[in-house]
Amino acid sequence: MKKYALINNITGWVIFAVAAVVYLLTMEPTASFWDPGEFIATAMKQQIGHPPGAPFFMIMGRFFTLLAGNDLSKVAVCMNAMSALASAFTILFLFWSITHLARKILIKEESDLSAGNIIAMMAAGMVGALAYTFSDSFWFSAVEAEVYATSSLFTALVFWLMLKWEEAADKPHSHRWLILIAFLMGLSIGVHLLNLLAIPALVFIYYFKKYTISRWGIVKALGVSILILGAILYVIIPGIPWLASIFELIFVNGFGLPFNSGLIFYVVLLSALTIWLVWLTYRKKMVGLNTILTGVTVILLGYFSYGMIVIRSAANPPLNENNPSNVFSLLSYLNRDQYGDRPLFKGQFYNAPLVESKQGKAIYT
Repeated sequence: MKKYALINNITGWVIFAVAAVVYLLTMEPTASFWDPGEFIATAMKQQIGHPPGAPFFMIMGRFFTLLAGNDLSKVAVCMNAMSALASAFTILFLFWSITHLARKILIKEESDLSAGNIIAMMAAGMVGALAYTFSDSFWFSAVEAEVYATSSLFTALVFWLMLKWEEAADKPHSHRWLILIAFLMGLSIGVHLLNLLAIPALVFIYYFKKYTISRWGIVKALGVSILILGAILYVIIPGIPWLASIFELIFVNGFGLPFNSGLIFYVVLLSALTIWLVWLTYRKKMVGLNTILTGVTVILLGYFSYGMIVIRSAANPPLNENNPSNVFSLLSYLNRDQYGDRPLFKGQFYNAPLVESKQGKAIYT
């Protein structure tokens, strides 16, 4: 068993090195088209980009831009390198996920762990990981300063962690893996919402491990996954700042208190309430409810990276889209109000006549 783990780890890191070298050698030497230029600028000076923002991505990007030192011409390269390394780590966790699944298929007893089976599992992981490494869409996002590389890393990491939980599910304190996954999900909101699409897969892994498989059970597991996804997308993400705006309105307009007093009270109240509920369920040994509440709490901790958006917007940086310097403009920022509604069944059509057009000019800051 130890021999297999050593081979699996070494092979995984070799695949990581291959992917990292390929991506670092082929990455963009400067800013590429569309969003990367904006992301580089917002990360370097911690500015505010287009809604709904990517605060945790900006924090990570800021660290990499510091590697450029005083040479501003290297800032874009450092940001592109972050995407290259994030993509290489994605390949690493993909390899380990494939070998984990291959082992469950091939190995039923410890005696089945022969040299031939180990070679087969390593080959499966190498083929799958390298095929994804050199796929056009993934390679494209791996060499530019876009959120998709980091988003892919979070997705690969949480899926691999769920497999690690599945392996240790019957051991004491295995729910710690679930708490870590929830925290990473909260952080990933500050990168891209695409990561949340991994939730149904995670729920199915939990269902297949903990329950007897049936058709109705699969339907219920799918329903639970949709409920969790909907709760994060339509309750936590917009609901937290919406409640904050209610408190702010009451405290400022109703009580005549200074700006942000309602927001501060709301944050303190929310923190105290979540801590008390986690402590209460722990004291009463309500393991299931305690795990759920702790998971929601760490999701909120990760989601609170959006506090940086308000703080930096209040500093009035040159790039400050939508100016989300207070909870009301932040809510509009998160809801993407500037984009308008999508006319899926009615509304605008592709050849609608132009209503108004004004000749503008470039604005430099």
